[in-house]
Formats: sequence, C-alpha cells, structure tokens
Amino acid sequence: MKKIGLQPRLFLSHLFVMIVGVGSLVTISKVSSPQFFVRHLEQLEGPGFTLRYARTQILEGFELAWNRSTFWAVVVGTTAAGGLSYWVAQRIVLPLMQMDEITQKFAAGEMEERMPMTEIPELNKLSRSFNRMASSLEDVESRRRQLMGDLTHELRTPLTVMRGYLEELAEGRIDASPEVYVTLIKETKRLERLVNDLQEISKAESGYLAINLQPVNLRLLLVSLIEKFSSQVLEDGPVLSLNCPQSLPLVLADIDRTEQVLVNLLGNALRYTPAGSITVRAWTEAGKVWVAVKDTGPGIAPEDLPHVFERFWRADRARSRHSGGSGLGLAISRRLVELQGGEIFVESSLGVGTTFRFWLLLA
Repeated sequence: MKKIGLQPRLFLSHLFVMIVGVGSLVTISKVSSPQFFVRHLEQLEGPGFTLRYARTQILEGFELAWNRSTFWAVVVGTTAAGGLSYWVAQRIVLPLMQMDEITQKFAAGEMEERMPMTEIPELNKLSRSFNRMASSLEDVESRRRQLMGDLTHELRTPLTVMRGYLEELAEGRIDASPEVYVTLIKETKRLERLVNDLQEISKAESGYLAINLQPVNLRLLLVSLIEKFSSQVLEDGPVLSLNCPQSLPLVLADIDRTEQVLVNLLGNALRYTPAGSITVRAWTEAGKVWVAVKDTGPGIAPEDLPHVFERFWRADRARSRHSGGSGLGLAISRRLVELQGGEIFVESSLGVGTTFRFWLLLA
C-alpha cells in the first residue's frame, strides 16, 4: 500500500477540519434557525397585528433564502479554504523538499548548497541546524580529500626511491652495496614512521587514544629530555638549556603523552636550528604550568602561522622531507595537549626564531 506524503496529509487534515466546521455550522443552523425565526415573528405580533395566516409562507421563504445562501457560502468558502489549505501545505512542505534535493546533491558530491530561511520559526531552526551539518560535512570532505592528496604525495617519494633501487638491483645495473641497503632501510623507516604517525593522530582525533591523567613532576621529565637530546647534538650544533624553577608544582597529565609532545617540539626545533640555541622554559601562572620550547632558527612567516598545526603542513616541504619529518608531529602534539585539558600556541618571527608553548592544569 502506497503511503501518503506529508503535503497531502496536511491538505486533507485542513480539509477535514473545514468540513467538520462547516457541517457543524450548517446542521446547527438548519435545526435552530427556523425556531428562532418563528419565535422572532411571534414577538412581532401584538394587538391588532397577527401573522398567523402568513407565518407558513414567511417561514418557507426564509428557509428557501437561507438554503440558497448557505449553499453558495459553502461552495465559495470550501473553494477558498481548500485553495488556502493547499497553499499553506505547499509552503510548509517546500523547505523539506528543498532539503531532500540538497541531500541528493550532497550524495553526488556537491557540498555547496544551503537551505534558505523561511518565515516559519520552526523550519528556520531546522534549516540552521541543517546548514551547520552541511558545513561540517563539507569541511570533513575537504579535509578527507586534502588528507588523501597529502598522504599520496608523502608516500610517493619513499616508494619511488625504493622502486628505483630495487629495479636497478634486479637488472644488475648497480651492485648490492651496503650503501644501497642503508638507503632502502632509511626509506622503509620513513614509511613506517609515517604509518605510525597516521595511526596515532587517527586514534587521537577519534577519541580512541587512552589518556592516563595523574600528578606529574614536569621538572624531572624536562631534565631527562634535555640530557637525552644534548647527547645527540653535534659539537657545532645548537646549545640546549633548561630554565625551570626547582619547586615546579605537579600537573595533571599523562607522562607518556606529555613526553611525546616535548619530543616532537624538541625534535622539530633541532631540525630547523642547525646552530644557535634551544631553550626549554617552564613556569607557573594562574593555576597552570606553562612549558615553552624556543629556538633561534629561521622562523615562520606570518601567513604560515595559522597552518602550523595542520596535518602534512611544512614551511619548507623539500627540506623537511629530506630530514625525515612526516608533517604530522605538530598535529599530533596539539591533539595530545588538548586531550590532557590544555592548549598549545606558536609564536614566530622570520630570522629570529620560533616558540612553541603549551599549558597543563595543576594537579
């Protein structure tokens, strides 16, 4: 059995209400009007004036006139009310039909359409919610396409290098030297690092990454990391230093995830600061503990700062790729800080250096 649509339902409901109202009016008037009319005639009679003999003819004339006027009133009223009901039902259903058309376009990949506003408050509220959902879907689709494009671009370079060497080895055009194997291992590690970073940020953004918040002494962690990174810096490399008070209060954090954030920030600073200095600073302010990693590298252009925490973004793509960065470290760091209830910021000036700073709540 075919179901009736919303517009016919609205029209039929209006029509039914109108028929019930008109029927009640006609029935009650048909029964009560002659009685009231006769009573009115009786009130007109008085001494020397009687309508007894003409009362029947007068009543019949009244009923005839009433029936004719009622007939035409019902015809005209029904037609007008039916047309108005159809128009109102159409106006109510039209936004829903537009919404259906827009969803069909969304399914076809056209994400630009939006719902127009109407004079009905409830439909306006629905339209605003629909438009917010549409904007969110458009943003998700845009990010998905960008992610696929960036991921393809990132995978192409190591795969091309590996394929080139393997083809040369298979055809005997180069010897299987240790240098060749080292290059293949390096590209394999780059692919592994990229896949691991993608898995990490996917878990973080989908909420599946476990966060174990507990009181943490950040000073001990910072001292350990400075010692670890200092042992890896060459003699002509940057100078690492720590500026942290002895009595730094405990913070509510996941020590492993916080270490991951600091490793990303320090590694990023070392990558872009071949010489100069890198300073890690910690301080307390308004119920928060701030940690900043400041370098004296080349800095970031003002127009690039809003994109620093985006996936696969690089200020210098060629150099970052050569140095092995996946372009996901800062995006992961921001999400890890947010999952611990904090925020991360970046400040930079060309030729001066860059400072990444984030805060965590006191325990």
